[in-house]
Amino acid sequence: MRLLLVEDTGDVADAISASFERAGIACDIAPTLADGQACLDVQRYDVVVLDIHLPDGLGTDILLRLRRNKDTTPVLMLTAQFAVDDRITALNQGADDYLVKPFDLRELEARVRALVRRDQNQKGAEIAIARLAFDPAAKVVRIDGSLVTMTRREMALLNIFMRNPGAVLSKERLFDGLFSFEDSEVSLNAVELYVGRLRKKLVNSGTSIETLRGLGYRLNADA
Repeated sequence: MRLLLVEDTGDVADAISASFERAGIACDIAPTLADGQACLDVQRYDVVVLDIHLPDGLGTDILLRLRRNKDTTPVLMLTAQFAVDDRITALNQGADDYLVKPFDLRELEARVRALVRRDQNQKGAEIAIARLAFDPAAKVVRIDGSLVTMTRREMALLNIFMRNPGAVLSKERLFDGLFSFEDSEVSLNAVELYVGRLRKKLVNSGTSIETLRGLGYRLNADA
C-alpha cells in the first residue's frame, strides 16, 4: 500500500509517516498544497491523507481536483478540533472520512486501512488468474485453494501484476508501487529481488512472470 500525506507540521508528519512505515505502508510526505499536487501528477496512491489548512491553500483544493478528474482514490481529511464547517464541507466535496486533531496514530491507521478495504471491495474482492487467486482486502493468496504465505511487499507486487495481467510493467513502475520517495537508499535492483521471490511462490499457479529485457516484466497465464 502506498499513501500520500499532505501535512505542513513537520513533527506531526514525521510521526505519522514513521507509524505507517512500521505498519508496512509506504508513505510520501508533501508539506504544501503544491507539493501534494506535484506528487499526484507523477504517482498513483491507494489513499490520500490531507490536512485542510496548508501554507499555500486548502487541502480541499486537492480533493476537488481529484474528484473533477473522476479520480476515486480514497481521501481522509485531517481537521482542526471543533472545525465542524470544515468537516461538513470536505465530506460534501467528496472526502471519504475525516479525523479531528489531536488523534491517536492507531486510529488513523485503522481508518486508512478501512478506506482501502472498502475501495478494494468496490473494485471486486478477489482477482483470479489460472489457478492463482488473490483477495487484496483479506490479504490472502491461494493456489488451487491452498494458502500461500507472502510478505507484504511480495503481496504488493502480486497486486500490481494481477491488476495488470498481460501488460508490460517497467521496473520503475513496480518500484513506485513498492517503495516511497523516502526510501532513497533502495535501488531499482530491489525490484529484481522481489520479482525473483514472487516467481518462486507462483510455481504451479498456472502463471509466470516474464522478463522483457530493457522493458520490464509481464504476468502471463501459462498456455
